[in-house]
Amino acid sequence: MRMKRIFGIFIATSTLASLAACSVSTTPGGTDSGSGGKKAAGGLSIGFSQATQQSPFYVQLRTGAEQAAKKAGAKLNFADAGDDVTKQNNDIQDLITRGVDVLLINPVDPKGVKAGLAAAAAAGIPVVTVDRPVPSGAAAHVGRDNKEMGRLVGAEVAKALGAQGGKVIEIKGDAGGAVARDRSAGFHEAVAANKKIKIVAGPYCDYIRSKAVTAMQDLLQTNTDVKAVYAHNDDMALGALQVLKENNRTDVRVAGVDGLMEAVKSIAADGPYLATALNDPISLGATAVSTALDVQSGKKVAATVDAGTGLIDRANAATYTGATTFALAGKE
Repeated sequence: MRMKRIFGIFIATSTLASLAACSVSTTPGGTDSGSGGKKAAGGLSIGFSQATQQSPFYVQLRTGAEQAAKKAGAKLNFADAGDDVTKQNNDIQDLITRGVDVLLINPVDPKGVKAGLAAAAAAGIPVVTVDRPVPSGAAAHVGRDNKEMGRLVGAEVAKALGAQGGKVIEIKGDAGGAVARDRSAGFHEAVAANKKIKIVAGPYCDYIRSKAVTAMQDLLQTNTDVKAVYAHNDDMALGALQVLKENNRTDVRVAGVDGLMEAVKSIAADGPYLATALNDPISLGATAVSTALDVQSGKKVAATVDAGTGLIDRANAATYTGATTFALAGKE
């Protein structure tokens, strides 16, 4: 009889222990790391949906954001859309499901990402866009004045061509993108006063060097009298320069945007590369993260946060030359 009582006490104690264990493992916000809790260890959780990693600029933009998030004690959850807007919308939904506190979005297509923005709004998660703005749906945008970048570089090309002018091939960024549109508009405005400058519109090469190489090979054959090439980023401009060198066309000037160090060094060496515009992605990523954290905390931020730019030409290129992938802001 005594043995039965002891056995009964054991069963009751075991049952209570099991119930307690189940209660701990299923409590929201408990110690289960797979719960997808909203708060990251030591701070907030930032979701960063990026358009692509197929350009040095965007690789460095991610690096800048990661460094800034770590410094702020926040967790950065990164997703690469691979230039696919459908994947980007799915990535945004996944980041929302993972419980991020705020979203950074570098859109593949400003209009095509509308579904992702709507999902974020429905979840009550604020959005900050970076580099490429969207028509609506973001609490703030962090970027640089791309029209001014095009204008600065265009003025330098116009000065180099002089009164005689000549044919300028323009290699474009992404179709429908605000960055490409503004960099083109600024350049056209800067050279418009010289009626002898004729701009030949090249194809959209999505800011990728290999695509610009292929495009330039065809463009050079049909425009043998070209005097200059302007590309919407340095990576594409360097692709065009490669083709020009292969064809012994050292007479053709080249200009780009972004301050890619390879381009800066070419400018400093007094080569055919004339100019670029400062667009430090490390500082841009850092500014995007700080803005996102301000928005999430309820602070008032400007609708557009301008990270600033400047011309890099033969007069100051040596000042910017260094071991970084892009020229750093703050040296001007």
